[in-house]
Amino acid sequence: MGEAGIGAQLRAARLAARKSMAEVAEEAGLTKGFLSKLERDLANVSVASLMRLCDALGISVGALFDPPKGEMVRAGERKPINFGGTTGMREYLLTPAGERRVQAILSDIEPGGGSGDEAYSLPADVEFVFILSGKMEIMVEGELVTLAVGDAFTFPARAAHSFRAAGGPAQVLWMVSPALPDSTRY
Repeated sequence: MGEAGIGAQLRAARLAARKSMAEVAEEAGLTKGFLSKLERDLANVSVASLMRLCDALGISVGALFDPPKGEMVRAGERKPINFGGTTGMREYLLTPAGERRVQAILSDIEPGGGSGDEAYSLPADVEFVFILSGKMEIMVEGELVTLAVGDAFTFPARAAHSFRAAGGPAQVLWMVSPALPDSTRY
């Protein structure tokens, strides 16, 4: 049998990285069948293979032996990011940088601030926005949607869209799934 719990940790790391078993196995120089056994704690793995596997998953070997837990991003430790847009907008990443399944972003937008007039799209499946304070206008594929405090809106991230705070400052929570690839983030 493999190290107790290592299989579940490997599987969780693979899912968080949004990689298939075949992709990880190929990157680590293992067979898909062997990786499947490892994830079910039905096989032992050499140190060299485990190191290659962790490299393919983008994790440290030590992470496999920590008990599974969530990752906290405290209010004072939010990572400022810059997606562009007009001046008067501050954005913060709320999810851990390595999380690939979902990405949460908090935007503080001054009156009239936003993404700019030109529509854009994101290389993701779905985008969700929740208005924490103020009002916001979102233009999606030429249709105007006005949102106020407590309103939520879900739309295809690949749809051409733009947004701006309307009538005052706004604080907005964005969720994008899956998380944006590293090449398009901040």
